[in-house]
Amino acid sequence: MRRVISLFIVTLVAVNLFYISRFWYLALWPRSGLFGIEQLPPQGGLLARWLRQTDLAPLELLIWAVAGFLILTYLQKLFDRFKRDDPETGEPHD
Repeated sequence: MRRVISLFIVTLVAVNLFYISRFWYLALWPRSGLFGIEQLPPQGGLLARWLRQTDLAPLELLIWAVAGFLILTYLQKLFDRFKRDDPETGEPHD
């Protein structure tokens, strides 16, 4: 059960990272935004929108890649911290 929950959380984080990136191509909700929130447009690309007209705009892809790597790394560290070890063998126990 723990593995299913972990996979669900990682999938949710990955979908959020994908939505924030410029690679989101799915239009799953109306143009008025998700739940009527204009800041959540159906075309994604939030990072590009946040960085628009700043000096960091050309570095959008690099920022997205580094942030995604760091988020997934710390998520793995969080999962490792909560993993139980078998008291007899000292090996990880799911």
